[in-house]
Amino acid sequence: MKYNNETVRRQERLLTEEEAIYLLRTGEYGVLSMIENTDKETGGYGIPLNYVWDGNNSIYFHCAPEGYKLECLKKNPKVSLSVIGHTKVISHKFTTAYESILIRGNVVMNLSEEERRKALILILDKYSPADKEIGLKYIEKSFYRTNIIRLDIVEASGKTKKIK
Repeated sequence: MKYNNETVRRQERLLTEEEAIYLLRTGEYGVLSMIENTDKETGGYGIPLNYVWDGNNSIYFHCAPEGYKLECLKKNPKVSLSVIGHTKVISHKFTTAYESILIRGNVVMNLSEEERRKALILILDKYSPADKEIGLKYIEKSFYRTNIIRLDIVEASGKTKKIK
């Protein structure tokens, strides 16, 4: 994964690469942002979703086999994913402590069965490790009605604001 904080405006708030990798590995969800699939130029489309990082250069999502998100991604595979970690509003200081990373990349659809199964097992390991046996049966039962999307990471950056 190419980690690049050069374009982050507030250089004093950078997450180290190690901190960003930890957040990517442990984050609960991310917001996938893409271009809306319309004839009008109405803007972007962002949707929160669960994800799993493969430890290298790819992130996987699962979804239904059809829907608006897939229509948008077919039209334009360039996306960003924002993962937000711990936040805390500091009311009396009129600010918020936070940590976040931004991933830029390209989505790949129509993955092989082997890669889809591998991704579903990674998702199971992340979100339901105590229920793996039942989860593996669930994967088999719902496999053909589940779509998997891979996001190939082009670049990542991270920011944090720590309040003392």
